[in-house]
Formats: sequence, C-alpha cells, structure tokens
Amino acid sequence: MKMRRLGSILGPAALFAALALAADDGGKIPTSKLPLVLRFPDAPNSAIVTLPGPPPEPVAVQRSTVTPDARDLDEARPLLHRTKREYPAGFEEDSPKFLQAKIGEWREFDVHDLLDNPLRQRPAFDDDGKENGLVYAFADPTGRYKEFELDFDGDTGALRTVFVYPAKMTWNECRLTYGADISAADAPKGRKFYSYLNRRMDVLVDSGGKVISLGLY
Repeated sequence: MKMRRLGSILGPAALFAALALAADDGGKIPTSKLPLVLRFPDAPNSAIVTLPGPPPEPVAVQRSTVTPDARDLDEARPLLHRTKREYPAGFEEDSPKFLQAKIGEWREFDVHDLLDNPLRQRPAFDDDGKENGLVYAFADPTGRYKEFELDFDGDTGALRTVFVYPAKMTWNECRLTYGADISAADAPKGRKFYSYLNRRMDVLVDSGGKVISLGLY
C-alpha cells in the first residue's frame, strides 16, 4: 500500500529511483538520501525511455538557394528625397550684393543661420594700426566663391565691410561685370588696387591679372 501510494506521488521514474535506493538499504526509503527533485509531491507523470539500437540519423537541413530579385531589394529600400536648400531672396543670384545690403544692419549672431559657424577669425585694424574690430571668415554655401570675410565694428558690433574671394575671376571679367569707372593704385608684390567711382567696391588684383578679393563697404 505504501509503495502504491508512493508510486502515485513520485511517478514511474521517481519510484524506480526510490526503490533502487531502498534495495541498498534493506527495503527502507531514506528520504534524506533522495535527490531534491524526487522529494517534491508534484513530480511529473512522464519519463523519457531510451530504447536499444543505433541513434537516429541526423536530419540534413537544406539551405535555400533562391536569391532575392534585385527589383525586390530596390522596392524594399527606403527612398531618400533630397530637398534643395532655400536661401533668402537675392542671395543665390548675387551673394556679394546681398551681403553688402546687410552692412550696418547685421550683427555677428545674424550671420550664422545663413553662413553657419565661421572658419576662422582675425582682428581688424584702423589706419593707425590700432585694433578696432573682428573679421570672420565663412564658406560660401553656394560654392560659387571660395569664401566670405565679414568685418564687424569693435564698438557697435555692426557689419561694416564684406570681402568676397572669387574662386576664379580675372580683372577683365570683373570689368565686364561691374564696369570700368575706376581709379587705380599700385599695391605690394606687383598687385593692383582698383577702386570703383560709381559703386562702393574695391578690387585687389594680383600681378597675373587674377582677382584676389572684392571689398564691399
């Protein structure tokens, strides 16, 4: 009766282990020697039995040799739409003229939305060699010019001069664009300094006739 009750509690596998231990100990079942998994009253009622014979052959897993269609991959890729940057009216058409119109109006913080952070800065000096402002260099976002330099007054903080550095412009091209109503003067290193009489612009030209910079004030 006790064995039948123990069998209903432990299950076949657990009962078999318990009987084996009891056989070694004169028929008694020393509970303290049972493994922990055999002491629980809710032991599972099933057991895994290994039958004699060779082990089953492993099942070979066949890999798919079908490659996805390139068109399916293209359809799965997200489409990236590049939007063209929008500039203030007039900047993309004639950025030197646009910046010149901001002289006396812009302060340093007004520039960053359009030209981003400066590439570098340098002090500005008056005719007596005294520092009187700061000049910030900016890349041209349109790529038309190499860079711009904006000169801010040290006292008021207002934009007072714009320097434009063309990527490639000759003095002849400059005259065709802006005219020839100028006065000329020699500059160091064989350069020429031209000042327009009918517009607020100076031009520095190297010895080979290439425009170095346009100064707008």
